[in-house]
Amino acid sequence: MSTADEVGDVYVEDRDGVLYVRGSRVPLESLVWLWRDGQSAETMQEEYPTLSLAEVYGALAYYLRHRAEVDRQVDEGVVAFEAQRAAAQAADPARYAAFYRRLAEARARRGPSAPSPTPASSLVP
Repeated sequence: MSTADEVGDVYVEDRDGVLYVRGSRVPLESLVWLWRDGQSAETMQEEYPTLSLAEVYGALAYYLRHRAEVDRQVDEGVVAFEAQRAAAQAADPARYAAFYRRLAEARARRGPSAPSPTPASSLVP
């Protein structure tokens, strides 16, 4: 359980165990990933134009005050995602082999300038 509602935070709220920027559909986790990637609050606001710069800064302030708890929640989410992905791949390996083959072919057609997506498992610090 998070502490967002317990402390009456102005910028973050807990909805069913997930932290959101209050009054928006933007999960705090989305801003945390950008923060971990070294993005500025201004860049985050450009990525999420429904948020004001004050809301972004307020959400980041909440994150920094509750960093250990929020990082734990984010990291648990990554672990859960990886487990679900592994289970799905194990349940239908042929489908995923075909998917990754098509993905590699598409990347080859695009050439070396196209960045490849970062696997979620490598994003956890």
